[in-house]
Amino acid sequence: MSARTSAQTSVTAAAPMKMPKESVAVIATLLVATFVVILNETIMNVALPRLMLDLHVSASTIQWLSTGFMLTMAVVIPMTGFVLQRLTTRTVFLLAMGAFCTGTALAAVAPGFEVLLLARVIQAVGTATMLPLLITTILTLVPLERRGSVMGNVTIAISVAPALGPTVSGLILQALSWRFMFIFVLPVALLALAIGARYLTNVGEKDVQKLDALSVILTVPAFGGVVYGLSGIGGRGDGGSTVPAIAALGVGVVCLVAFVLRQLRLQRGGAPLLDLRAFRFRMFTVSTVLMVVAMMALFGSVILLPIYLQQVHQLESVTTGLVLLPGGLAMGLLGPVVGRLYDRIGPLPLTVTGSVMMVLCLWQFSLLTAQTPVWWIVTCYMGLSAGLALLFTPAFTSGLNPLPPHLYSHGSAIMSTLQQVAGAAGTALLVSIFAVATAVSGEEAGIRAAFLVAAIIAVAAVVLSAMMRKARVPMAPAE
Repeated sequence: MSARTSAQTSVTAAAPMKMPKESVAVIATLLVATFVVILNETIMNVALPRLMLDLHVSASTIQWLSTGFMLTMAVVIPMTGFVLQRLTTRTVFLLAMGAFCTGTALAAVAPGFEVLLLARVIQAVGTATMLPLLITTILTLVPLERRGSVMGNVTIAISVAPALGPTVSGLILQALSWRFMFIFVLPVALLALAIGARYLTNVGEKDVQKLDALSVILTVPAFGGVVYGLSGIGGRGDGGSTVPAIAALGVGVVCLVAFVLRQLRLQRGGAPLLDLRAFRFRMFTVSTVLMVVAMMALFGSVILLPIYLQQVHQLESVTTGLVLLPGGLAMGLLGPVVGRLYDRIGPLPLTVTGSVMMVLCLWQFSLLTAQTPVWWIVTCYMGLSAGLALLFTPAFTSGLNPLPPHLYSHGSAIMSTLQQVAGAAGTALLVSIFAVATAVSGEEAGIRAAFLVAAIIAVAAVVLSAMMRKARVPMAPAE
C-alpha cells in the first residue's frame, strides 16, 4: 500500500465520509417503499377467517392467499440478482412498485377469490424485488464505514412492518370491510411510486449478460417446491395429509440441486442467474448461516406464540396482535442504534449478546403454562426481539461488506432467498413438533416442546456469532 493510499485510509477511518443528499434521498425513498410492501406481506393473516365467510371458500382454499404470495416471493427473489445487474435502479423500482400498486388496486376491487389471488401474486412480484434493491443500493452508495448505521434502518422495514401487519389488519377488520386493508395501503404505495419516479436516480452500472432460460425454469420447482413443501408440512397441525407437501419438498430438493449445479457451470462463463461465488467469502457464509438460524427461530416463534395466546390463554386475535406488537417495535427501533454501535465496535459483541439473549428467551418460552402472566410473555418477546435486532444488522452488514460490487445484487438475493426458506423450514419443524406433542400430551406440552427445540437450534447462533468479524476492505478471494 502506498503512503498516499495509507493516508487516505487513515483520514477515512478518522472522519467517516458524509453521504451526498442525493444518496440519502434515494435510500429514504427505497426504505419507505420497502416498508410498505413488507407490511402488506403479513396484513392478510388475521383477515383469512373473515375472507372465508365473505368469499364463500374453505380454509384450505383461502390459505392460498398466503401460500401463493410466499411461493411467488420464493421464485422471484433468486432472479433479482440478475435483474438488478441487467436493468437500471430506476427501471427496477418503477417495475416493482408499479406491480405492487397494480396488485393492491386489483385486490381492493376483487369480485372473488380467483381475482384476489391473482392480485396477491402481482403484489408479491413487487415485494420480492424491493428488499434486494434496497440492500444493493445501500452497498453501492454508502461508504464502508457508514454501512452499519444505514443497514440498521433496514431493520425497521424487515421487522416493524411484519409486526404491524396483523395489528393494523385486526383494527381495520373490527370496523371496516377487508377491502380497506388494501384501500389504506394504496395511497401510500402510490405516493412512494410518485416520489421515486420524480427523484430516484440510477446507481451502479448495468452489466449486459444473457438470461439462462434453464436456470429460470428450475427456480420454479426448486425454490417454490422447497418453500411449498416445508410450509405444507408446517401447516398440517390439523391432522391433514402431508403426502403432497413431502412430494413437493422432494421435487424441490432435486431441482434445487440441479439449479446449484447449473449455476456452478455458468460461473465458469461468468453469467449465472444467481452467482454462488459469494459463498467463497468466509464472512458472507458465516453471516448467511447465522441469519438462517435466527430466521428459523423468529418465524417459528411468530407462529407458535399466537397459537399459545389464542388457544391456551383464549385471547382474541386483535389482543394477540397487540401483545406481539411491542416486540416488533423494539426490534425496529433498536435497528438504527445497533447499526451505529456496529460502526464503532464491530459485530462480535453485538452478535454474541444477541444470540445469548435469543437462547435465554426461547428457553423461557419452553416453560410456558396456562398460568404464565401475559406481561411476562410480552417481556420475553421483547427480549427475543432485542436479541434478534443485535443479530440482524451485524449479520447483514458483515456478510455483504466483503463482497465486490459485481456480487452485491447476488449476495442480497441469496440472503433474501434463504430467509424465505429458513422461515418456512422453521415453521414446518416447530409446528410439526407442536402437533405431535399436542396429540400426546396436550397443547401446553406441545408449545413447550416446540420452543425447547427452537432454543436448542438457537445455540448454533451463539457458536456462529463468536466467528463474526468486521470486514474493513472488500477483497476478492484467491481463485
